[in-house]
Amino acid sequence: MALNFANNNSLSAITTKPSGLSGGSMNLISTQTASSSSTISFTSGIDSTYDEYVFKFYNIHAGTDDVLLTFQTDTGTNTNYNQTVTTTFFSARHGESDSPAALGYETGRDQAQGTAFQNLNYDTGTNNDDNICGTLQLFNPSSDTFVKHFISRSIDNGRAGGAAQDNYVAGYFNTTTALTRVQFKMSSGNIDSGVIKLYGIS
Repeated sequence: MALNFANNNSLSAITTKPSGLSGGSMNLISTQTASSSSTISFTSGIDSTYDEYVFKFYNIHAGTDDVLLTFQTDTGTNTNYNQTVTTTFFSARHGESDSPAALGYETGRDQAQGTAFQNLNYDTGTNNDDNICGTLQLFNPSSDTFVKHFISRSIDNGRAGGAAQDNYVAGYFNTTTALTRVQFKMSSGNIDSGVIKLYGIS
């Protein structure tokens, strides 16, 4: 097998990409900014255009102490946000005072064929500097054959000892109907402030 080498290793010297390489672009679809918002709903832009959609949430600040950022989905033009979901949740935590320091599965934050809003973080407070940042990936929501998988990772500074909390959530919506809508809200109270962006991955 012959090996081909580039004579010039500078990326600035590359004027065209090799054939067969494509994909990887993040295409911004919409941005929503919270202001004492009970919910943030994305009701358009999720369709068969892309096989993967990514939500990025920035500096989500809760209006109520000791709460979680949650989400759910729906189909068509429905607004019930109660699709059946099975999920996993684990978290790593480390407090400013060196306690708590833990890594574990969180049985109270997952669902087994539930229809509630799914938790995305461990907990957060209402101190001025408390916030949640993270990513939610939704795969092939327009499939009419398969269930709809998702993965989320977030970080929040929790109210318990000012802990850094690294949260991992994954699961699937157990429907073969296309998902078209996603809604975010806190487990209690409003989203005081923050930004959520929706991207399509091409």
